[in-house]
Amino acid sequence: MFSKLKAAWSRFAGGRGSESDGPPAAAVEYKGYRIRPTPYRNNGLYQTAGIIEKDTPEGVKEHRFIRADTHQGREEAIAFAISKAKQIIDLQGDRIFAQTNG
Repeated sequence: MFSKLKAAWSRFAGGRGSESDGPPAAAVEYKGYRIRPTPYRNNGLYQTAGIIEKDTPEGVKEHRFIRADTHQGREEAIAFAISKAKQIIDLQGDRIFAQTNG
């Protein structure tokens, strides 16, 4: 259990998985945001993960996400990550970049 949490945290913090993830997926533009799918292999399956970015006058803002959904193939995981990121953008917009205290 601890190793799974450690691997997820490492991925969330920007580390690379221990298994080959393949070349980076192409970024997708959506409603002024840039979506970068970052699925990674976990126990033989691909974990849904990605980064949502937006260029602002203050610089690039970034929101990383990991979901529990897993997929047999990398391309399927990439497509699902893009779909999930669009849903996050539609539901939350710029609130995804808000810092919470506590």
